[in-house]
Amino acid sequence: MILKIVLGLVLVCILWLAYEIIRHAKSDPTSRVFKFNVVGFLIGVVTDFGDTLGIGSFGTTPPLYRLTHYMPDERYLPGTLNAIQAIPTMMESFFFITAVPVELPTLIPMVVAAVLGSYAGSRVVARWETTIIQKVMAIALTITSLLMLANKMGWIGLLATHNNSYGLHGWLLVIGIVGNFIFGILMSAGVGLYAPCMVLVYLLGMKPIAAFPIMMLSCALLMPAASYNFIREDRVSYRGVFGFIIGGILGVYVAATFVKSLPMHILTWLIVAVCLWTAYQLYRSAKITQKQI
Repeated sequence: MILKIVLGLVLVCILWLAYEIIRHAKSDPTSRVFKFNVVGFLIGVVTDFGDTLGIGSFGTTPPLYRLTHYMPDERYLPGTLNAIQAIPTMMESFFFITAVPVELPTLIPMVVAAVLGSYAGSRVVARWETTIIQKVMAIALTITSLLMLANKMGWIGLLATHNNSYGLHGWLLVIGIVGNFIFGILMSAGVGLYAPCMVLVYLLGMKPIAAFPIMMLSCALLMPAASYNFIREDRVSYRGVFGFIIGGILGVYVAATFVKSLPMHILTWLIVAVCLWTAYQLYRSAKITQKQI
């Protein structure tokens, strides 16, 4: 019963955010430009395909934005990441919430904490200037790259070698709730939640597979909460938005339905390298902008 209510809430968030995006995109002519929608479609397919496989989209999207000059102003980067990636991410949650067992008294409080954290964080991030966003995103991409590297080397997996729990209790649950609240704040600034959340649940003794519904549902519900503030403060870019969302949903569907295993060895190393390079470029842009002021 509770699970059906949660899934219903995700569906309501999808409908609400779709309405808000369509309503605001009407006043932005770039939302309907064919070229931008094609580029957005391709970025959406690639990033959300990888997101469904556990790579995350907050590390892969900014490099592709920069490569294609898709983002007109990097002040819009955190808001666009949260708002435009939200609908494909919410679609992801339908595949993982019902497929992977996890104790609801653990899942629900941790997800609620992440949502509250993202709402609080986005109220601050939505008012940041370009240089601050560039520096924070540079740090976010560096952290994401290092966590991906640690996962690739097998260091994160070592934390869960003997874990056999599908839930948290007592002080461990309190730590999990506080941790996810912090991750929600960081996600509003562009730090992906997947890898930190995975590390947290491993350290607290949960099975690796149990991390998926927690991190997927956390992102599915915190991104609309963050989007509310970013949309209200006009910090979302709607350029090619419809192509991006359609491509993102397609990427999720293909990855969740048809891809059972994929050789990620070379791809992961490439993503780490590209994320680090993009982090350097963002930080360099911030320093150049500061000198020009």
